[in-house]
Amino acid sequence: MKTELSFNDRTLTLHRYPEQHYENLQAWDAGDEYLIRHVEAMALSPGKHILILNDHFGALACWFARDHHVTLMSDSYLSHQGVQQNLARNGNDTIACLTTMAEIPADIDLVLFQLPKNNRHLIWQLTQLRTGLPENCPVIAVNKAKEIHTSTLQLFEKYLGTTQTSLAWKKHRLVFASADAPHQSVSPELIWDAEIDHQPIRLVNLPNVFSGESLDLGARFFLCHIPAKPNCKHIIDLGCGNGVLSIKAGQQNPQAALTCIDESFMAVESARRNLHYHFGNRANMQFIANNCLDGLAPASADLILCNPPFHQQNAITDHIAWQMFCDAKHVLEKRGELLVIGNRHLGYDGKLTRIFGKSNVKTVAMNKKFVILQATKP
Repeated sequence: MKTELSFNDRTLTLHRYPEQHYENLQAWDAGDEYLIRHVEAMALSPGKHILILNDHFGALACWFARDHHVTLMSDSYLSHQGVQQNLARNGNDTIACLTTMAEIPADIDLVLFQLPKNNRHLIWQLTQLRTGLPENCPVIAVNKAKEIHTSTLQLFEKYLGTTQTSLAWKKHRLVFASADAPHQSVSPELIWDAEIDHQPIRLVNLPNVFSGESLDLGARFFLCHIPAKPNCKHIIDLGCGNGVLSIKAGQQNPQAALTCIDESFMAVESARRNLHYHFGNRANMQFIANNCLDGLAPASADLILCNPPFHQQNAITDHIAWQMFCDAKHVLEKRGELLVIGNRHLGYDGKLTRIFGKSNVKTVAMNKKFVILQATKP
């Protein structure tokens, strides 16, 4: 696995976050390289204020922080941590790190933009740029050429301004834009109502929340199997998204403390708003942006609910599920339970068996697409 990014007689050492013992995915892509090559060819004078959106693990931030003032905006806790570690690894100064819920900083000279996968998040970021940037501030975005559709460019034109594209390089393409479109009023919140077991649930979804426009099929199936456990003191919703599983768990277990954890700052904020809407100022709730269960006390939870992602950024990987399951075993009390839902083909039963033991893993329910598994800590 390559860890050194080299260009123009300069080399950075970059790792993904969290680091894996047998990492086979590098911490940057050809899109990062394309942006670096293009900006270097612009021959910027030192000391410019560069805003970088959605830097995956800090390739862009580390490259430009040596000669410029850099502000990073990302919705990913893992990206924030990866950027800081790679900055330290390469001897760079600390940069300003913001979430994508923040306002665009003043006095930006250049914007570099790794396009998000979620169009609602893209629209939100484009409208923020249009509001916060002067017309003469260049915006240079990048993505895989196959992901830059006519509809993508139309969003740029509508919400940001005049837009052009580059030729493709290593299957990536640059998008050049100016902030000169008419201002569009876009609310960051999407609010919709669902019904679970004939009970209405109101959900606020900020732009980068998974399945933020409707209740996904896996969550709907999982909601029907969240148990009521009268002796349960603490429930963790790991990878909480908008908090819908926590709402059902809190209704089933009003005596239990609820902890919502996600690596997306927008997901954590959505969960906070949704649980406070349904439970008011219930004191025993907390909301944490985190890398799985880092820092949580051992033997401190009775029940953990988990719908693991099988990708990180644009890479398909199972290491997040492995970490979630291992962390869950550490944080669960003896005889505590981990409930996991996943697509049947992902084979989570094998992973859980290796961690918890075969006799402690059982199938709770399944349908044609999903399986719900229970792993009990010995």
